[in-house]
Amino acid sequence: MTLFRLDASILPATSSSREIADIVEAAWTAEHPDDEIIRRHLGTQPLPADAWAAAVTAAYVAEEDRTPEQRAAQALAAELIEELTSADAVLLAVPLYNFGVSQHVKAWIDVVIAGAEAGAPLLQGKPVVLATVRGGAYGAGTPREGWDHSTAYLRRILEDVWQADLTVVEREFTLVGVNPALDEFTDLAAEMHELAQSAAREAGAALARTKRASETARA
Repeated sequence: MTLFRLDASILPATSSSREIADIVEAAWTAEHPDDEIIRRHLGTQPLPADAWAAAVTAAYVAEEDRTPEQRAAQALAAELIEELTSADAVLLAVPLYNFGVSQHVKAWIDVVIAGAEAGAPLLQGKPVVLATVRGGAYGAGTPREGWDHSTAYLRRILEDVWQADLTVVEREFTLVGVNPALDEFTDLAAEMHELAQSAAREAGAALARTKRASETARA
């Protein structure tokens, strides 16, 4: 059994999304310490900027006429798809950047889609945890309600296109304590942090339970 984990923070040493994902992973490995974990970090090792275009255009060129860049992009797409489809569970740690999905996460999604059959449900029925964090508050009634253009998009890809069994763990106000303008929200941010940590533990435990169920079904 394998867990595929993808991280996307550009500041891994202080990453809030990493912290939440670490809790999920710890709950998973506490139950099954010998499981394989496949890792990819887009924040520190982003995909080549031209990989998506090369993978897309390769489909319109005869195999013998493809450029080295197109062949490399196709090989990369196949590798990314294999990581997703061969894993028994998936953990994604994706922060909100500039109100949307960062370019390196979007590139990863685009290359995967380019290498797959159109509309392929790559994660059909597979348990997936999305750990996402936001520096401010974007909930109902806040001044920036509706400014989070990342989470809904990721849900659309993961749930609707790839048909994953998705659980989203969210934490807001991660910049409280960093940005003095947010100091008045210290207590609220601490409460949100605790709730996110609790949700992460539950999500990790659910992954472990799903795994046990699949093992029993195969026994």
